[in-house]
Formats: sequence, structure tokens, C-alpha cells
Amino acid sequence: MSTLTIIKGDATSPQAKGPKVIAHVCNDAGGWGRGFVLAISRRWPEPERDFRRWHRERARNDFGLGAVRLVQVLPDTWVANIIGQHGTRRGSSGPPVRYEAIEAGLRTLAAEAVRLGASVHMPRIGCGLAGGTWNRIEPLVTDTLLAAGVPVTVYDV
Repeated sequence: MSTLTIIKGDATSPQAKGPKVIAHVCNDAGGWGRGFVLAISRRWPEPERDFRRWHRERARNDFGLGAVRLVQVLPDTWVANIIGQHGTRRGSSGPPVRYEAIEAGLRTLAAEAVRLGASVHMPRIGCGLAGGTWNRIEPLVTDTLLAAGVPVTVYDV
């Protein structure tokens, strides 16, 4: 099992050598414009463009809860768009976070990170606009990424 490190810093500027994946949670409504995605878009246009195209063409692809797309932004850096929230607003069924979808996405990401030999870097995914709690997300990170031997760094601002 690998290690989980929590540091203060900017997840869009990973503090590691070698291949890196920056992971974050997206919604299944196709919205991109609030939260951590703004920091990603300030650094690289590709993840937003790919997400919007992926959503627009969803009838012909795997876009949906639990899906993941890795978008290369530098020779050694990828952004993982993980569809882990249903909609964008809290409703009668609670917050938009979908823990099962995040877990599925993290399982896919674990396999991709192993294939790339990459470490994973993230904010406290699913805990911002999605309305999730870290005490529910951290075990998912442990059971997927860390169990696969992928080092993970979580960045707090």
C-alpha cells in the first residue's frame, strides 16, 4: 500500500517528480465554471474543452457517473476528469456527490496511474460544491489508489 500525504498548496502545481495525474470531480450535467475547475482552466484550456466535448457527444461515448477521462496537459502531467456528482445543486435527494461514482472513477484512475507510473494529486475531491465529506472520500482513496500502490497527495489551500 502506498501513502497519502496532505499538504498546503495548489493541486494544479503538483509537488512531485515523474508522471503526475491531477484528479478532480466533475458533474454529470456538463457544467464547468465553479470550484476547482476554475483553477484548472486558468492553467490549461484542454481539460475544459475535452470535458465539454465529452458531454456534448455523450450519446456516443461513456460519459456518465463513474466515468473518467485523462487529458494530457504537459509531457508528464494529466488531468483526470472524474464524473462523481449528479447535477450541480443540492435537492430533495441531498447533495450532488455520488460516492459510488467517485469510487468507480478512482478504481479506473488507479489502473491508469499504475500504467503511467504516476502519482495522483488532488484537492479534497467531492468535498466542495459536490457536498461530500472527507471522512467518506478518504477511505475510497485508500481502497482504490493507495491499495494499488499509487502515491497520493491531497492539497489544502
